Amino acid sequence: MEIVYHIAFGIHLLCVVAILALLLLQANKNPKKLNPGIVHATLTALIAALVMVGLWDQVHDEALNHTKIGIKGLVLAVILILGYTHLKKPVLKNSIWATMLGLTVLNIVIAYAW
Repeated sequence: MEIVYHIAFGIHLLCVVAILALLLLQANKNPKKLNPGIVHATLTALIAALVMVGLWDQVHDEALNHTKIGIKGLVLAVILILGYTHLKKPVLKNSIWATMLGLTVLNIVIAYAW
C-alpha cells in the first residue's frame, strides 16, 4: 500500500504543478481562455488526494491533520467548480483567472507551510 500512496502523491504533485503552469501560460494572453487541462488536472489531483487520505493510516504513524486536508480539498473543489462553469465560455474573465491562480498558490502554501 505504501507504493500506491507514493504513486498517488506523485500524481497529486504533478497535477498541482500542471494547474499552476496552465494558468500561468494564460497570463499574457488577451483574451484569456480556460484550458481544459486545468479541469482534468484538478479532478485528478482531487482523486489522488482522496486515495492518499484513504491510505494515510497504513503508511504513516502520525495522525492525519483533518483541518489541513479539509481546507485543501475545499480549495481544489472550488477550482474544479470554477473550471467546469467557465470551460465552455469563449473568454475567461481576469477575475476568475486570478481567483483560480490565487487558490492554486494557496493550496501549495497550505501544503508546505502547515
